[in-house]
Amino acid sequence: MEQNIIVFIIVGLVAQMIDGALGMAYGVSSNTFLLSIGVPPAIASASVHSAEVFTTAVSGLSHFRFGNIDQRLFLKLVIPGVLGGIMGAYILTLDKEGSIIKLFVSAYLLVMGLTILWKATQKAQEKEVTRFLVPLGAVGGFFDAIGGGGWGPIVTTTVIARGHNPRLTVGSVNATEFFVTFAEAITFVITIPQLISMYWQIIVGLLIGGVIAAPLAAYVCKKLPTRLLMALVGILIVVLSIRTIFLSLV
Repeated sequence: MEQNIIVFIIVGLVAQMIDGALGMAYGVSSNTFLLSIGVPPAIASASVHSAEVFTTAVSGLSHFRFGNIDQRLFLKLVIPGVLGGIMGAYILTLDKEGSIIKLFVSAYLLVMGLTILWKATQKAQEKEVTRFLVPLGAVGGFFDAIGGGGWGPIVTTTVIARGHNPRLTVGSVNATEFFVTFAEAITFVITIPQLISMYWQIIVGLLIGGVIAAPLAAYVCKKLPTRLLMALVGILIVVLSIRTIFLSLV
């Protein structure tokens, strides 16, 4: 990569600002940025998840400590999430250059951006969630690996939209995310042996940026309306995804 590590620190900082304010979209935001500056899809997703292993560990432990875990929800999501994540990571690495996968990933990120944008205009509806947690976890893990992110946007928003307690949902989904992310990162390291040695700048940059942004994100969260932030994130992801798709086709 020709980009300086400063570029990846900025990417990590912006992504963590978004995630800290919304409680999701770190992976989607990071991966969209990395793809837009030319990082191959497999390397982008692998780098994002390698950095996320540390941040999700801290987040998960914090939620356990403060009692934000619904044990039933956690157990229903963790195993299918891990299996879906491993499958998605493996499939993504089959196309090392990203020539085929890049269009698919960009299209997925475009849909995710539009989904976030749409949710910025909606109010949560109270419904009881009792079904579809296992397939939801598998789908969330699969697309989280394929798109470099999406566990939160797919799983958290679906469960909350169906009426589950928001605090327990966020805590449980964040706790399971560590196991899903760890499994994906291990899969990427095994299938891309040169990941850490050749692309450490991306991983370290994302980590540094995330650490710097964490307290700033909390401050922004207090100052700006959530719906406005979601709208800005959705627009940003849509624009960058369209740009990536356009550059891939020309």
